[in-house]
Amino acid sequence: MAVATSDPKGSLAVALGHARTLLVRSPRLAEEQAREILGAVPGQPEALTLHGLALAALGRSREAIAALVAATTRDPESPDAWRALGDQMILVGDGTGADYAYAQQIRSSVRDPVLRAAAVALCEGNLPVAEPLLKGHLKQHPTDVAAIRMLAELAGRIGRYADAENLLRRAVELAPGFAPARFNLATVLYRQNRNTEALVELDRLMAADPDNFATRNLAAAALGRVGDVAEAVVHFEHVLARQPDAAKIWLSYGHALKTLGRQGDSVAAYRRCIGLEPGFGEAWWSLANLKTVRLESADIAAMTTALAAPGLTDEDRFHLHFALGKAHEDADDVAAAFGHYAEGNRLRLAALDYDPTATSDRVDRSIALLQPAFLAARAGQGCPAPDPIFVLGMPRSGSTLVEQILASHPLVEGTQELPDIQMFAGRLGGQDEDAYPSVMKELGAARLQALGEEYLERTRVHRKTGRPYFIDKMPNNWAHVGLIHLILPNARIIDTRRHPLGCGFSNFKQHFARGQSFSYSLETMGRYYADYVRMMDHVDAVLPGRIHRVHYEAMIEHTEAEVRRLLAALGLPFDPACLRFHESGRAVRTASSEQVRRPIYREGLDQWQRFGPYLGPLRSALGTVLDDYTTRFDPPEAVQPAYS
Repeated sequence: MAVATSDPKGSLAVALGHARTLLVRSPRLAEEQAREILGAVPGQPEALTLHGLALAALGRSREAIAALVAATTRDPESPDAWRALGDQMILVGDGTGADYAYAQQIRSSVRDPVLRAAAVALCEGNLPVAEPLLKGHLKQHPTDVAAIRMLAELAGRIGRYADAENLLRRAVELAPGFAPARFNLATVLYRQNRNTEALVELDRLMAADPDNFATRNLAAAALGRVGDVAEAVVHFEHVLARQPDAAKIWLSYGHALKTLGRQGDSVAAYRRCIGLEPGFGEAWWSLANLKTVRLESADIAAMTTALAAPGLTDEDRFHLHFALGKAHEDADDVAAAFGHYAEGNRLRLAALDYDPTATSDRVDRSIALLQPAFLAARAGQGCPAPDPIFVLGMPRSGSTLVEQILASHPLVEGTQELPDIQMFAGRLGGQDEDAYPSVMKELGAARLQALGEEYLERTRVHRKTGRPYFIDKMPNNWAHVGLIHLILPNARIIDTRRHPLGCGFSNFKQHFARGQSFSYSLETMGRYYADYVRMMDHVDAVLPGRIHRVHYEAMIEHTEAEVRRLLAALGLPFDPACLRFHESGRAVRTASSEQVRRPIYREGLDQWQRFGPYLGPLRSALGTVLDDYTTRFDPPEAVQPAYS
């Protein structure tokens, strides 16, 4: 429908109305109509918004963002344009941009001068100004849902999630159909790792608006956390069918496919992501991190070109360096590989605030606390349930292999790396970083039992099979082994250990999504490993037999004997399925997911030795731990059951 120039005002209104109608039934025609309007009336704000909405509906996110930025520039008072821009920012993974757009949506949608001033302060990040304005307004108007949502937004920004949750629950109670508040509530629950509750809210939103990609994307993320990865894939596919150029969603989709063992599909998803954004470093690293995939010379050339592109973010840059390190290592170019690993680690470390002394101090405090008299006084306390099997130790130490072996046993269920013990430790310590673990002296028998029961309740969502035992494979739980023992005295604990240089270098060349800040320097890596061994040695001394240790090298070289020792130590009958662990179809979330779907192989056992000349800082930091390693193996004879 052409826009006539003889009657611009009347024909423009008709054309815009036509475009709005087309947007519902034919986004392609709506996009054409909006372009035609903009050709006749350049910069027309509503046409720009409609053009952006149509492009978004067609899955052309980058173009949609450009159109919506233009729309909000021409008309900063359009809440529809700001909301749509926020939605598209989420889709491309720009959380900061999305927060800004949604704040502007709130600002542009309110007319009360006090709320408008508070919204402007929120947009500018001036929270000390926004908070008293909002609280004062709500004293006078306690049921103003827009103000409640704004105050919840403020609370969420500063990490006061409990306050944000209470405010948002009040908002959806007052206005059950107010979708933005319900989505915010789901987001706050997700950020608190309360994924089942978040999914309840998301299911309500999807029932009302099944094609909302932001809702489905968050639902997929929450489902992945609770182990329903196959269902998460369904949501990703629904989004990608409508938003085929959403590179960030292709990346998340690839991660889910990898977890399910669909390696070919995972590779295709990562490749599609790279095709959409050739400089997307995380996609390149995700492809390289499929340990059974080798990147070719063409990939090295493409990543090298991407590194030289202007405007590359530091995050893309360090991901590319890690991926190039893996590619050059596969090509046996050790010098180039280490150079890229070192640069990737340098860039990553620069963005972190890791203090190795804090780790050493916490180990000192743990050792000082966990003395025989303290432990004897609390014997028999805690929750007596024997359900959990904690597999802990250093990352990249063979823990995924041990988990896969155990999860092949008919009495044991594998879950994932569960955050709950670390959450308990943080909660007990509160604002005082030095309070934990000493604060455990103040926990009485009732509290210890309650914490153990809470752990079982929080982890129940991950248990799908009804098997009596389940695995928590969070490696960093070694630092909380005292807490585990006190609240779950009958839980099994396995320490997986690997040669310090092999383990250390494997960590150094691995980029972790989160939580392993010690790994980005060979020196801090060595110090962390030494602290871990020091902690385990102390527990062995004060609680002999409490921890069963598995040495990775022994498991590789003497698999059946080590599997039998492991099962005997846990009080489990031998089952031959544990030797066929690679046949398991269970989802595996860690970097070793592809490796544990293959039979035992030793090719990678000594790969680190090629990099020996570069590992001096790691050797120095390890100190006597390195010299002692070969004397720490358990004797090969059958071990007596530690649990019954």
